[in-house]
This record gives sequence, C-alpha cells and structure tokens, in this order.
Amino acid sequence: MAKNIVIVGAGFAGVTAARHLGKTFKKNDDINITLIDKNSFMTYMTELHEVAAGRVEPEAIKYDLQRIFKKYPKVNLVTDKVLSIDYDKKEVVAEHRTLAFDYLVLAMGGEANDFGIKGVKENSFTLWSIEAAERLHEHILDACYQAMREHDAEKRKALLSFNVIGAGFTGIEMVGELIDWVPILAKQFKLDPSEFSLKVVEAMPNILQMVTEKEQVKTMKYLDKKGVEVILGDGVASVEKDAIHLSSGRVIPTYTAIWTAGVQATSDAAEFGIERARAGRLVADQYMEAKDHKGVYVVGDLVYYEDPNTEGRPTPQIVQAAEQTAHTAAVNIVADINGTEKHAYKGKYDGFMVSIGSKYGVAFLMNKYHMSGFFAMLVKHLINMLYFFTVSSFYNIGAYARHEFFDIRDGRNIFGSHTSSKGNRLWLVPLRVFYGSLWLYEGIKKAFGLFGTESWFGDKVTFPFPWLQEADATSGASEAAGAAADATVEAAKQIFSFNYTYGEEPMQVFKEMPDWFASIMKFMMPNQEVALFMQKFMTCAEILIGLALIAGAFVWLVSAATAGLVVMFSLSGMFYWVNMWFVPVAIALMAGAGRSFGLDYWIMPWLGKFLDKWIYGRPKHIYGDSSK
Repeated sequence: MAKNIVIVGAGFAGVTAARHLGKTFKKNDDINITLIDKNSFMTYMTELHEVAAGRVEPEAIKYDLQRIFKKYPKVNLVTDKVLSIDYDKKEVVAEHRTLAFDYLVLAMGGEANDFGIKGVKENSFTLWSIEAAERLHEHILDACYQAMREHDAEKRKALLSFNVIGAGFTGIEMVGELIDWVPILAKQFKLDPSEFSLKVVEAMPNILQMVTEKEQVKTMKYLDKKGVEVILGDGVASVEKDAIHLSSGRVIPTYTAIWTAGVQATSDAAEFGIERARAGRLVADQYMEAKDHKGVYVVGDLVYYEDPNTEGRPTPQIVQAAEQTAHTAAVNIVADINGTEKHAYKGKYDGFMVSIGSKYGVAFLMNKYHMSGFFAMLVKHLINMLYFFTVSSFYNIGAYARHEFFDIRDGRNIFGSHTSSKGNRLWLVPLRVFYGSLWLYEGIKKAFGLFGTESWFGDKVTFPFPWLQEADATSGASEAAGAAADATVEAAKQIFSFNYTYGEEPMQVFKEMPDWFASIMKFMMPNQEVALFMQKFMTCAEILIGLALIAGAFVWLVSAATAGLVVMFSLSGMFYWVNMWFVPVAIALMAGAGRSFGLDYWIMPWLGKFLDKWIYGRPKHIYGDSSK
C-alpha cells in the first residue's frame, strides 16, 4: 500500500529530511514524498545579515528548490502556505490544496521572540526571514537619506544610531556587517562618519554564550577596536519609534533597533495541537516523534527535546542541530516503514563560527581548535560551499562563490577587491587576438611545412619519443651513442632564461620526459601509425584553437585547453621556458575575454540558459504536485 510522507518547511531541516527520504526511497514506487513551503526557494538563513547590510543581493541567499532536488525525483515540490493539520483525517491543509499523509515532518523553523517586551514587535527590526532582512536594508538606507537632509544635529545622530539588541551569533554577525557598511554609507550619502554610532545591548554579562571565553575576548577586542559600544548586563525595558529604554533607565535615541535577542518556534505551529514547551517549541521524544501523534515528527528550530548527552539541555537552535534532528526523523520514518529498529537522537556539534563583518571572524572547531581572522572566515566559506556539495548542488557552489568573491562590491570579502574587480574586458581583446594568431601560425606552419618546419601531415613521425624512432639493429648502438653526445652538447649550450637573448639557446622545460609521463605517452601512442594520426590531430587542434581565440568563441574552454597543451608539451620535452608565458596568458583570457568583440558575447548567455534549462528545468515561482 502506498505511503505518503509530507515535509512542511524547506529550511535546513526540511531539506535534510527530504534529501534522505528521497535518496532512500528513490526506487520505491509505493512511497510518495512531498516538500511544501510558502516559498519556492530555500533561504540560507545564516547569511541574512549580509543581505540586511548590503554585502550581497537578496538573490544570493535564495536557493531554488528545483535546483537542489534535481537529483531527487521522488521529492515533489509544492509552494503553498500550511494553515492547519487534521490528525484524524491525516491531512495537511494549505491555502490552495490539501495533502494526505501517513508520515508528517514539521520543519517550519523559528522566528524572533520578543518576550512580550513593550514596543519590540511594533518598533524593531528582526532577522528571521529574507523579507525581514530586506526591510532592514531599506530602512537603513532610508535613515541615511533622511540624515543627509536633516539640519538638527541631535536628530541626525539618532537617525545614524544603529543598535543591535542581543549578543548571540545573529547579533554579533549583524553588527559586524554594519561595521563594514558604515564607511560606505557615509561616503554614499556625504555624511560625517563620526556621527554614526553602533551599539550592542545584551542583558547577560557576556556575549556569545555558546562559544568559549577565548572567542568572547577576541570578539570584544575587535568590537572595541572598531568603535562599537557593547552594553552588558542591561536588558531592554521597551522600544519606541525613536528610542530604546533600558532596564537601568538609560535611554538611547535611535530609529533603528535590530532585535536578535531570542528565538521561538514559528507562531504558525501554535495551533497544530502538539504539546508546547519553552519558546513555543513543540515537544518530541528521542526519535523526534511528537507526543500523542504517531507518525508526526518535529525537527529543526521547532523541536523541543532535552538531550541527555548535553546534560538535559534542549537541542540548540543552530544549523547543525537542525540537520541532525531532521536526519534522525528521516531515519526513523524509514525504520517504521521497513519495520526495523528506530534510532534515538544523539547531538554532535563540531564547533561554532561567527563572522564579524566580511574579513574577521572567530571559530572554535572540533572542541579544540581556536581560530580567528582570515582563516576563520576562510573556513566558514569552505563549510558553506561544502554544504552545497553535500546536497549535490554544484550550480549553487558556483553561485555562492560568485556572490561572495567575484561579484562582491566595495571589497567586502576576505580578499578585498582582489577577486572582484569590475575592470574592462576590452583591454584583453588585443591579447586574445595575438595569442590566437600564434596558435594559428603554429598550426598552419606544421600543416604545410612552412619556414623550415617539416609537415606534420607527412609520413615521418616528428614526436621525439624513442619508441617511435626507426633504427635497425646494427646501427642502433652507434645512433644511441651519437644521440647521447648530441644531448650533452645541447645541454651545455642551453641557458636558463625567461627571455630570449641574442646568441643564447633557449632552455627546454624538460630535456627528457619523466618516466611516469613516458608510460602514459607510450600507452597513447604505442606505434608510428597512431603517432602519425596524433600529429595530424594536434595540428588541426592548434588551427582550431587559433581561429576560436581570434573569433572570441568558447574562449574560457579553449584557453583552458591551451594551458593543458603547454603542460603536455613541456612534459614531452617539446617546450621552452621562454614560452611559458602561454600559461598566464591563457588564465588571463579566461576572465571573459571572448565577450568583448567576440562570439562569446552571444554564445555564453545562450549556452548558459540552455544548459540551465536542460539540467535543472525552468525555475518557477510556484511549484505544484506535477511540477517535476
């Protein structure tokens, strides 16, 4: 009998559960898996602060679900908002459809917890959705625009006072982005940087509760160095439109209060009829199964489970816990369907990383490695890209790298502007044409035997490989001795130089092939017949490469091929150091040289759209049951 599995929520937890179930049941026609979310994309929640502070565009952290689940055809995508759950009928009721389920995974995530403090909901900004991040971004720009035109100095300072309430991961990452953004805003709106102020308000006596003291101290030093005022041990009493009132009685004039002080289960889950615990989280057992609702599982920020492995503390609301709870739920659904033993949740957290702006961060990894600065940020980027690798979304690996390193503005990454220059590709055109002309010249010269060169289309093997040279038994020894003498003389004449100087002999990269490469070449060209074919093929390839470069067609691919050919020629003992500039030129031309006065201006956009549609299909704003 067919079984229906419905997963509500396409965050880190929902995607993890759907992937595991989709992979496990990929050949089982009796299992139907549906992933439903109000958005057609997964929001990379850990990078919302980058959108809020303008480091990346909103699209940079929206990852289309169809791209993620292309390799999981068992997972049906549905874009709709869930309204309620009917446990008697076993149905998920959404705005536009009703989904029957035998197993249900609730992975709807969390939202800001205002703890009932007056004015927080009405007058502060949060960071728990892409929409919230975009609202905050627009508000800060608007505040700067108003400040630019404001004549009252005190009101201008209040407009330029940006305050983060809560010194957890989200709060510290948000103020870190503001540190980077303030100088840019000051220049953009012609404002005095000294009139901006950044503050972090924390009710607890220290920041970053989940990391070690070492990371806390480093973070405090960095914030102090950057002029951020950190207010500890003083909670928020109320938030007004133009001020924050602290428990101590202090009043901070401001129009920007960013609330990151707490997280609770999404309010949408309040009516789901499942026992609730602290912060509205839904109670589950060690298998992530909801109490009193067999076949219903709760995961991610939504679940409340007191883990005995962490002295009874509830599972933390972090990405690692979200993925691990989701994996536990998925494994136990499989076990229930197959009639095998279930597995209890066992949290294992490999460390924590906090970015404080685009260039500085702190990390504590594997419970023993402390990192900070450049390397902490590098590890964070690598882990983010590793996530997309684990979900087999190579398109998104490229998208992440593009947004974080190559299309970044104002040098806001760990390499500054070194990887993100907006230089004019036009200046590469003469180099492309010159480089292509050289390859074309070499190919034509070999094809027709011009300028004292033997034709590679003849009957003589020109590759200098010993096993391809004809020699009879009687003269073999003398020829070998003569060749050795000639090699000695040649070696004596060669002079290592990166430039060809009159009267000198250029030096080969390798005088002889390394043994391992000789074995490869002998396998590829075991006799003269194959070698003669390869000569003709290589000659035609050089001509085509030259023509493609001159015309600006497939320049990235062709340039990569030329670099590979240079390596092969070098290892074959057929290339000189003075011509090694071929490699850096090839790399330089890979920077879009064919898009300026070249055919790639038309070819690359068309090819990109074609491959994207062919591999992933057409992305949609709304996915339905029949979208795959």
